[in-house]
Amino acid sequence: MDRTQSDVVIIGGAVTGAATAWWLMKMSPGLKVTVIEKDPTYAHSATALSVASVRLQFSNPVNVEISRFGAGFIRDFAERIGPEGGVGSLGLKENGYLFLSGTEDGARTLGELAAMQRGLGATTEVLGPDALARRFPWMRFDDVTAGSIGSRDEGWFDNMGLLSGFRSAARAMGAVFVADRVTGLDCAGDRVLAALTEGGRRIEGGAFLCSSGTGSTEICAMAGIALPVEPRKRTVFVVDAPNARHPEAPLIIDHSGIYLRPEHGAWITATVPDEDGPCDEDDWEPDHAQFEELIWPKLYARAEGFDAAKVLRLWVGHYDYNTLDQNAILGRWPGHANFHVAAGFSGHGLQQSPAVGRGMAELILHGGYRSLDLSPLGPERVLEGRPFLEKAIV
Repeated sequence: MDRTQSDVVIIGGAVTGAATAWWLMKMSPGLKVTVIEKDPTYAHSATALSVASVRLQFSNPVNVEISRFGAGFIRDFAERIGPEGGVGSLGLKENGYLFLSGTEDGARTLGELAAMQRGLGATTEVLGPDALARRFPWMRFDDVTAGSIGSRDEGWFDNMGLLSGFRSAARAMGAVFVADRVTGLDCAGDRVLAALTEGGRRIEGGAFLCSSGTGSTEICAMAGIALPVEPRKRTVFVVDAPNARHPEAPLIIDHSGIYLRPEHGAWITATVPDEDGPCDEDDWEPDHAQFEELIWPKLYARAEGFDAAKVLRLWVGHYDYNTLDQNAILGRWPGHANFHVAAGFSGHGLQQSPAVGRGMAELILHGGYRSLDLSPLGPERVLEGRPFLEKAIV
């Protein structure tokens, strides 16, 4: 067996693991950091299959602050990461997010959340149906009571550039990325001693972080931890609508249950199926029927320009869905002296990775958060069965 020693072992090397590795090396040069990633092509990672968006319109203040830091980091990524990242720009396109409400209660909620978000530095404004129609004359708003939109720090960007930059810069500073699958954890008392791999490696460490996306449940079980995270399948469609070309459009979260945004002359769109539940980890078969049965009628109801629409391509991604409250689970697991978790992002892990990586590095190195307090997302709530609900789940 190949035996190696590291200060920190990160299990899962997509964007959260890579970001944490970079922050660790930045905060503590010379630290021995090993990142274990089972698929270095990242073909099925949530990072690669994301629609690569960032927003400040969340219902929990901590999520607003996490993504506000993330948006600024993404905007200035080349400067923040340095030339070692090999990425000139992530091409952040700040078209904004537009959340639409169809009820009076929903409109009041949008107003309350916008006030909270503005208090944390967001630019969210709430518009009524008439103002929305003037701003977006190509849409219909007869069933809408209000819409909230942010003019800054909301949009989309290069997802793989973010991962590549973090990974390359971390490696340049000395982090080691290992292509292998963790098959077991060697534990003694309240400590994890080593990660055991399919390739015959024993990677010992002083601290461990599980950031394996939908695979985090299996990894945590090796440490005796029941993580409430399961894979949820999402089929994403790229659609050409020649009568509805609006490259300036925001990412629209429609109260009818769909979302869409422009993408190089076409549109990206998706929905949550009516019967949404856990999927097999090997299920990557798109649900082709969702577009014509669930999405297209709602697109046409919102804008007649979608009378002609053709699916150009489609793909499946898996959310690491936190069944407790659809919020990330971050922190050292209670009862475990050196085992940390960053999982259960439920679809917003990419945009949160700059702040989460920083926070996890602080926690591992210093035993507590030094910048943004992420403790509301701590694992204690899982053990107590105490949801920390996020209303703005897409």
